[in-house]
Amino acid sequence: MSINLSKFSPRPGLVNKQGCLPDPSELVCIEVPKIFDQCLIKRCLVYCAGSDTNTTDCELRSNPLINPKIYVNSRDFNLTLISVEKIPLIGKPGFKKLVISYRISFYSDYIDANGMNQSELFEINRTDVIGKFYCPDSVAQISASFIPVHNAEDLDSNIIKLEMVANALDGRLLKDENCNDVLDITLGYYIVVKCELIVQLLIPTYGYCPVPKEPCEKEPEESPCERFEKAPIPKFYPDQNLEPLFPDCDCDHDCDCDHDCDCHCDDNH
Repeated sequence: MSINLSKFSPRPGLVNKQGCLPDPSELVCIEVPKIFDQCLIKRCLVYCAGSDTNTTDCELRSNPLINPKIYVNSRDFNLTLISVEKIPLIGKPGFKKLVISYRISFYSDYIDANGMNQSELFEINRTDVIGKFYCPDSVAQISASFIPVHNAEDLDSNIIKLEMVANALDGRLLKDENCNDVLDITLGYYIVVKCELIVQLLIPTYGYCPVPKEPCEKEPEESPCERFEKAPIPKFYPDQNLEPLFPDCDCDHDCDCDHDCDCHCDDNH
């Protein structure tokens, strides 16, 4: 049963108990991008000269390096959508074939023979084809005015959006065919392709979010020794890799644990 709104302080938070929220105070119309379709591109790429494939990329090799010794890691992954081509599918209204071109850039760090940290920029350009993707055209056309008022701009209500999680799975220092020191990266990434359309949605609300209480929390300053005194005592030994002595059994009846025991919890006993 919902509670009275006068006893409820609306604020962002987890809904950790069902039936403990009051009825909304109003229904409001908001304009937001709504996802109409999405798909996942998953790639594990290694360096290979020549044309790019689903498993290789010719841009995953660095320029010649000067006395590299140790590969450290890769960081600052960035995704840029370069172009999108949408080709309607005959006989399938709203569905399109997508040709998307994008660029992934990142830095790879290594240590040279002098013990200095060095970085190398990688940029790979990829093109992927999505054969069938639901991306309907908006019925309404959007035009918005900005300051100054006479400056009006037509907006694209249909949005293709990419979201990426990427990681360098491996980095190897080796010699190329010209005996130059180079760094080869194995790149793994996930890209979610989304078709978003700007729509009006009717949603229940509790009104505007309240102004937060003041003051903002401030982390108390502590000396290193104070933090050390409050820290728990560390474990002096690593966890042991041990197997359970007995089989898992959630039944109430006893099992003969000298043998393999199959507990049938649904049986009457």
